[in-house]
Amino acid sequence: MNTEQTKWARRFKWISLIEGLSFLILLGIAMPLKYVFDLPLAVTYVGWAHGLLFILYVYTVFPTAHRLKWDFGRTLFALIASVLPFGPFIFHRYLKKDQQVHF
Repeated sequence: MNTEQTKWARRFKWISLIEGLSFLILLGIAMPLKYVFDLPLAVTYVGWAHGLLFILYVYTVFPTAHRLKWDFGRTLFALIASVLPFGPFIFHRYLKKDQQVHF
């Protein structure tokens, strides 16, 4: 992997891990605060941040896929991973094993 590919792989890694973490915080902390403790503001702020990170993730998938020469299946896997809890973490692990990507 050349330096340009490594740069894109690292960028995608950090965006995907932060997006995945924001999704887990939204589901595991903000939503219980809203529905159990009647504190809807947590979902407002965490949901807003997660939404921006989700858009950034999806926006980053395509140039990363192009530069790392992902096939359609791998790109689709990356997109599906973005809507599943723990999905970005599973996809990151898959990339690390499959492509021997050194982040």
